[in-house]
Amino acid sequence: MPDPQVLNHDANVQFDLHEVGLVKSVREFIVMVTGMPSCINGQLVEFKGGNKGMVMGFKEEEVQILILGSQSAIHVGDEVYNRGESLAIPVGEGFLGRMVNSLALPMDSLGPIDAKERYPLFRDAPGVMDRIPVNKTLETGTKILDAVIPIVKGQRQLLIGDRITGKTSVALDAIINQKGKGVVCIYCCIGKTYANLLKVINLLRERDALDYTVIVSGIASVPVGEQYLAPYTACTLGEYFMYHGRDVLVVFDDLTKHSWVYRQISLLLERAPGREAYPGDIFYIHSQLVERAGYLKPELGNGSMTFFPIVEILQGDVTGFISTNLISMTDGQIYFSTALFNKGVRPSIDFGLSVSRIGNKAQWPIMKGLSSKLRLEYLQYQELVQMTQLKAAGLSKEAEAKLKRGGAITQVFIQEKNKPVSMEELIVHLHVLSRGILDDLSVAELKKFKKDFFELFKNQYPQVVVKMSQTEDLTQEIKDAVNTVLKKYFEME
Repeated sequence: MPDPQVLNHDANVQFDLHEVGLVKSVREFIVMVTGMPSCINGQLVEFKGGNKGMVMGFKEEEVQILILGSQSAIHVGDEVYNRGESLAIPVGEGFLGRMVNSLALPMDSLGPIDAKERYPLFRDAPGVMDRIPVNKTLETGTKILDAVIPIVKGQRQLLIGDRITGKTSVALDAIINQKGKGVVCIYCCIGKTYANLLKVINLLRERDALDYTVIVSGIASVPVGEQYLAPYTACTLGEYFMYHGRDVLVVFDDLTKHSWVYRQISLLLERAPGREAYPGDIFYIHSQLVERAGYLKPELGNGSMTFFPIVEILQGDVTGFISTNLISMTDGQIYFSTALFNKGVRPSIDFGLSVSRIGNKAQWPIMKGLSSKLRLEYLQYQELVQMTQLKAAGLSKEAEAKLKRGGAITQVFIQEKNKPVSMEELIVHLHVLSRGILDDLSVAELKKFKKDFFELFKNQYPQVVVKMSQTEDLTQEIKDAVNTVLKKYFEME
């Protein structure tokens, strides 16, 4: 069903009013213009020479305009044209497999993109009555997430941690894992180098994930205005698919750099700085963005849009201004620990500091039953490790059992990056783990078990693997099949 906002907001409407202003001054990427008294905030204007700009504010008789392109071609005295156009971008199926900039223009040398519709860039989030409760799991392919910190379609889940702790890798794994599941993915790069973006593109191409993915480029080398608009462009492209009944996953990598960009813009606009020199409306611009995620009711297409905003912190400090803001407006956070990363635990996700506030509402019953005690057992293990300082001498049998148990849990959840694990494989591993069979295995034996056991199970009982996703429950047939394969596996050893 068409999006009602699009029907009521035609981005191509030309108003009767036409104004021509003059550039009074140029401050980096902010231009002060006179002679356009009828401009409104967020409006699109055009400079002499073809460069675009967006109205950001007003000061006495001047209009403050953010340049959306190179400022080198703009000079004092140049004409500025106001045609009454709102800032909108083209949308459509043709964007799949393409890389675009913040104005949805192609950046991949693959020619023009066929797009017959345009959506406004800054749009209202779906209202409460336009949404339904979340009821479908988003399979990320990361074992610890799918088991203990489940994500549902329509959720806003924050990925937070120090730099180089695996945040982007987990987000990309989630994109790779959507192959064949009908989910449209959008990767939005903000403030990163072109080399980093190229690595992402090559990875997605290698894993055949580019065909169902849109890349929005707001890399560090492009003008500040384009970096600022990048997440809104990604969101608007996702809304097209959502209002057409599709499930969408959007990764914002990352909103910390987006905050830095907006701080630069606000300081040049001479807005009053607040905490850490950020403007007072920094909370608003991000909440306006993340609220656009959700699960639509059937009358609006029954589509969904899930957000993975990434935030970078310094030395594990989650109390920073931007991080606390985003924690408060999302549905949970995944915390990446530098200490775990340095110990070789990958992904370096901390059980204790990570939470999914709504994920368990749609988690598979079989997964919920198998993982219900894992968090508690792992936290007890962590506490015991600290108390004993890894010295097992003189420990009680109960303490030794908890240490073995925690070690097995840790090893089961360790996985290589860019190698998503299916829900069926995770269920089999967790079922065996729940029986305590893995507690006495060495690290090398556990690694071999994770590598070989499910392949053996899948070859022996392919029909049972299919039934797992259909029933989403731990039936006696599944238990019997696991027991049979366990006997064969250990006989082979």
